[in-house]
Amino acid sequence: MSHDQDPDRWARLRFSIIGSLLAAPPGPGELRKRLQDLAGSRWKHPVNGTLIRFSYATLERWYYLARGAQDPVTALRRRRRNDAGRARRLSAALIQALVAQYQQHPGWTAQLHYDNLLALAEEDAALGEIPSYGTIRRYLKTQGYQRKRRPKRDTPGARQAERRLEQLEVRSYEAEYTHGLWHADFHHGSRRVVTANGRWVTPLLLGVIDDHSRLVCHLQWYLDET
Repeated sequence: MSHDQDPDRWARLRFSIIGSLLAAPPGPGELRKRLQDLAGSRWKHPVNGTLIRFSYATLERWYYLARGAQDPVTALRRRRRNDAGRARRLSAALIQALVAQYQQHPGWTAQLHYDNLLALAEEDAALGEIPSYGTIRRYLKTQGYQRKRRPKRDTPGARQAERRLEQLEVRSYEAEYTHGLWHADFHHGSRRVVTANGRWVTPLLLGVIDDHSRLVCHLQWYLDET
């Protein structure tokens, strides 16, 4: 069985991370500190080998799942959704709105289509709940609704070049599950601040975003990247 086809690879990783909590249960008041220590550590991704982190809440959920299970590894397996492989939670009204939106604005990115659907849903309750950005993007892709950039020159040659570019377009990678991959980066502040010792510095904002859901998991200001 290849590494990618191993259904227990994530379960084994999860168990290896929290296994020490099961083998040596924390005393009163110790669980929080030990989970925080684990959340601050990096772990090897079971598929691509990159170093990743897991949030405190995720580790806590794994701990209680495993602690109450007869077979912790089985309890920590990823459960396949019943609707896996199908476009999720797209109502007929939402599909109609998305298709009409694409026909009117074929040059929009998937992110712009998604943001506009969120705005439309606030005005029209019939659209129902808007699913994740990833779901909208996958629906556009499966239906062949690729972004069509408008040629700078509307000539047969320009249109042919545009079609060739669309066929070569490469979609960015997206993790399959929430908390499967986080991204972190620093953003330089627009204003300088003075520290307690009278030194002027430009603060840096650290942002951590979940790759699948695009949820910002953490934001914090620092004086430097180290």
